[in-house]
Amino acid sequence: MTDLPRLPGFPYTPATPVEARFYRPPLPAGHMPRARLCERLEEGLQGRLLLVSAPAGFGKSSLAIEFCERLPNHWHSLWLGLSERDHDPGRFLERLLNGLQQLYPGLGEEALGLLKMRQRHQPFAFEQWLDGLLDELTQQLDDGQPLLLVLDDYHLAQGPVLDRCLQFFLNHLPPGVLLLVTSRQRPDWHLARLRLSRQLLELNEQDLRLTAAELDALLASQGARLEKEQVSGILQRSEGWIAGLRLWLLAVEELAEAGEALQLHGGEGLIREYLLEEVIERQPAEVQQFLYDTACMERFCAELCDAVRDSHDSAAIIRHLQANQVFLVPLDEQGRWFRYHHLFSDLLNARSADGLSRSHGSAHLRACRWFTAQGMLDAAIEQALLAGQADVAASLVQNLSEEQMLAEQNIAMLLRWKTNLPDDLLASTPRLIMLYGWALALACQLDAAQELLDQLARFLPAAEPATQRSLLAQWQALDGVIARGRGDGVRAELQCSEALAGLPAERYGPHFMCLSTLSNLAMVRGDLWRARGLNRDALELAQRIDNPLLEALAHYERARVLQARGEVLRAQEEVHQGLLLVQRLPAQRSYSVRARLTIYEGYLLSLRLQPQAVERLRVGIAEARACRDVGALIGYCVLASLEGRDGRPAEAFALLGEAERLMHVWDVPAIYYLAMITLIKCELWLRQGQVELAAAWLPQLAETYGEQGRALAPEFHPQLALHIDLQQAALERLQGELEHAERRLRALLQRAQGLGGHLVGLAAQAQLAQLLKQTGREREAQQQLDSCLDLAQGGALLPFIELLQHQPRWLRERLQLRPPCPLREALLAQLPGSGDSDEEVVVEAGGLTEKLSGRELAVLQLIARGCSNQEISERLFISLHTVKTHARHINSKLGVERRTQAVARAKGLGLLR
Repeated sequence: MTDLPRLPGFPYTPATPVEARFYRPPLPAGHMPRARLCERLEEGLQGRLLLVSAPAGFGKSSLAIEFCERLPNHWHSLWLGLSERDHDPGRFLERLLNGLQQLYPGLGEEALGLLKMRQRHQPFAFEQWLDGLLDELTQQLDDGQPLLLVLDDYHLAQGPVLDRCLQFFLNHLPPGVLLLVTSRQRPDWHLARLRLSRQLLELNEQDLRLTAAELDALLASQGARLEKEQVSGILQRSEGWIAGLRLWLLAVEELAEAGEALQLHGGEGLIREYLLEEVIERQPAEVQQFLYDTACMERFCAELCDAVRDSHDSAAIIRHLQANQVFLVPLDEQGRWFRYHHLFSDLLNARSADGLSRSHGSAHLRACRWFTAQGMLDAAIEQALLAGQADVAASLVQNLSEEQMLAEQNIAMLLRWKTNLPDDLLASTPRLIMLYGWALALACQLDAAQELLDQLARFLPAAEPATQRSLLAQWQALDGVIARGRGDGVRAELQCSEALAGLPAERYGPHFMCLSTLSNLAMVRGDLWRARGLNRDALELAQRIDNPLLEALAHYERARVLQARGEVLRAQEEVHQGLLLVQRLPAQRSYSVRARLTIYEGYLLSLRLQPQAVERLRVGIAEARACRDVGALIGYCVLASLEGRDGRPAEAFALLGEAERLMHVWDVPAIYYLAMITLIKCELWLRQGQVELAAAWLPQLAETYGEQGRALAPEFHPQLALHIDLQQAALERLQGELEHAERRLRALLQRAQGLGGHLVGLAAQAQLAQLLKQTGREREAQQQLDSCLDLAQGGALLPFIELLQHQPRWLRERLQLRPPCPLREALLAQLPGSGDSDEEVVVEAGGLTEKLSGRELAVLQLIARGCSNQEISERLFISLHTVKTHARHINSKLGVERRTQAVARAKGLGLLR
């Protein structure tokens, strides 16, 4: 058995000679408990087989030891640590029988004699022998004392004959016996029937990888203190490989004493020695050569490996690597594409650099040719650049579809190529100029985009009139988008409008970008009807050319307009349709449109006060960062607002700081992000009561972007001016200037409604109702609230957040006077329930007086309507676990056991009609 305690630096206590063949080693010093995995294994105690298969160093044996130690007292366990000598089935079965005899004396005496009499060179009826042994074992088993039989390191003994023996053993295993197998190689057994009957529980590499929490515990146990970002990076590099992490920690400890730092790298130190000894040197020579020859490939398939190696055996070798768990990571569900584990790849590349493989340059060039032949131009370009063939890469870039590039908008990839291409090549053809001009514009590097676009003048006038018109229209389209980014709305409007008239039909990518830009400008002016019309044109264009990425992007743009109009539910439907269009995109690649849709889904969920918003925002931000999409800014701002609302200002400001840092790193002009981030900071300061800070910045924002401001609202916040006014009203209320606040809110409400910005109008009207209630003008407050509720049928709940927090009783009273509707039900569900006497319903059950909270009453009402727990969770925006907890409390308070009884009891008490 290979285990970490036997490595240098780990204390190890050897087994005593007594019963050494069946000795279960103790847990290694410093072992980190894997409670979640043991709990998973415990779920399989009623089955037949627990199978733990993963590459070397993932803690399989230690997990098996920990699981045995956690077994209930009435369980027996028998540990067999296997070695290469057990490859002989006769020896293995003899060891197995000797072990069983310790627990069941006299078992199989005759069978043992037969086994010892056999001649190794002669056939032996193992299955018949096993059949008789299992019959005897069945008779001796005690129903109250089940047996766990552990076969540790099965891969060391595995072979065709032993596989067949164990398959027979497994198929005829008597009740009360459970087999636990750890192995680097998945046994060649037929397990479909066991899996179907739920008699098999299997853990693989993905299951055994350390989680973030487990890594934190491991670092803490070793006294290592690292920053959060460092821990995240280490987890990503190590991919949860516990042996690599322990070896790295050993080396870190040694170097720390010398005042040196060590990066987590698989080609150095103890990790290198471990991987060489335990993995690579155990492979056949041809497999080792394959590993070194393909080490330079970030991803590979059998056909690509054949092309790179000029061979025809790659498929068979990859199957061998899969079967033997040699640190191969699948990249698709079809099992075609793979990569090596990061640390394993480090070692392979380091060894390849020592001359153990073919030239990396020639390998990349062969890969480039293969990808080109497959039509995978982006991968071919990457390989050409890695081969040092910039001219080949530039030639391939010219073959890219400009339209597809604008649809995918993977800016990170395009800018990476740009960095590796000489400047003279970038400006060598009109096509390269336009491609990289768009890439720079989408990356918000406006000056660089304009400089490159100016190079187009060298190719004008063109020889052909049609070419001249096409180039001029393409120049106008890109120039208009750049002008929008700079805040020059007049030039952007003119250039994009003229470009639409001159662009050839096949240039649908620039056509779509012009429509998107004009729609955004219409939103800034408050002309939401025109914005919707332009969105419709963009959607029809995408559908006509059958481009799902552009179609999804059109749904995203439509959702933004609908959200501004307060139609949040319809906006959610647009986002849903967009996500359906991109759901089949490969998960391993990053897409700007998917990132934007996911972020906006999180934003819309936050407007509905749904807790799932945070998770969707974080997923979207991660993908946006991967493809360098500036839309990540929206995600950070919304997350910061949510953190502030939940009373975590430090976390909120940290998120804004990270957003600002990211914009600096990406070289994004301040016009894109500074006003948005400053406005969120003002919101946070007002929540904290830091009035002086908000009072210092809000007037500056209003002067720049307000109704009389001189600057155009940024692309990602076209209604910025209205939101600044909203925050100024909140500031005036905190300063006690209630008359000024009231005038501002009434003017803002009228202005927002005139511009179609109903969402901001709702927020202004809800603030106005709160102000009027605060000043004792009850009747006017009721009128404003009722009007606000009438206009809020689009699904937005966020405008009511202050009333929910500060006027819950009054809001409940007003809601209960209204006829039932989804908005009324959703707002009632958001009202605080427990702890407030006016929010509780007193009932008497079993002679005891109990109180049903408002939330429990809401759950009970939905139970009475026949809603499932999942439906209740979705309607009340609470977790499924919380629904079940409320249901248990309801049953307990009403003195019943089932849902139907609870409903009947509640009706009898007059709680339900």
